[in-house]
Amino acid sequence: MNEITIRSIQHFLYCAHRWGLIEIGNAWSENFFVTKANIIHENVHESNSVYTKRGAKVFTAVPVFYDKYNLYGVVDCIEGSPSKNGVHIAGNDERYDLCIVEYKPAKPKDKDYRYEDLMQVFAQKICVDSIFGCDCKGVLYYADVKKRVELPLSEDYNKYDRDLRNILVEMQNYLEKGVIPPVKRGQYCSGCSMKDICMPSVKSFKSVREQIEGISEGEQ
Repeated sequence: MNEITIRSIQHFLYCAHRWGLIEIGNAWSENFFVTKANIIHENVHESNSVYTKRGAKVFTAVPVFYDKYNLYGVVDCIEGSPSKNGVHIAGNDERYDLCIVEYKPAKPKDKDYRYEDLMQVFAQKICVDSIFGCDCKGVLYYADVKKRVELPLSEDYNKYDRDLRNILVEMQNYLEKGVIPPVKRGQYCSGCSMKDICMPSVKSFKSVREQIEGISEGEQ
């Protein structure tokens, strides 16, 4: 069974075809949006690995894993707030309530968060909870508006856990078969860095042409 990176879950949910080009086709391309996101993450990861901010212990670029789901990855930031009911962290005698902070370049215009971003943080939570024996919170930090949005991870835990397991099974099937998923109808492609490699308009035209040819053959 293939190990799956947490970040690739977000890629898969955003566009399974794009994910397949990256993970199976070994293709990659960057644009303004990808470069901006990379710079934001690099700034977070290049900070001191552990520091204190407003009374909270901050850990950046934290490697995590969960063997049961074959998941691994790096959490942008974990904040620990002092709490007598919290958990111990290696090298420190105090107890902390933990919160994952995932940095994103821009907030969605019509909602508080995207489903694919929530599932990325939920996968991080599964790992962090397993490692530290806690029930951590998770937030998205949007750099453009400098605002945090708390995610309902614990409230809908069972639903998101089922969703995650189903997503991982689907990803494993594609990886094992070496098949790149097709472009979904209605996929938003204009801002995608892989657009010139994927050429969705050509594939959409081909799909329509094949449907028309299929109808014509059936009439003969």
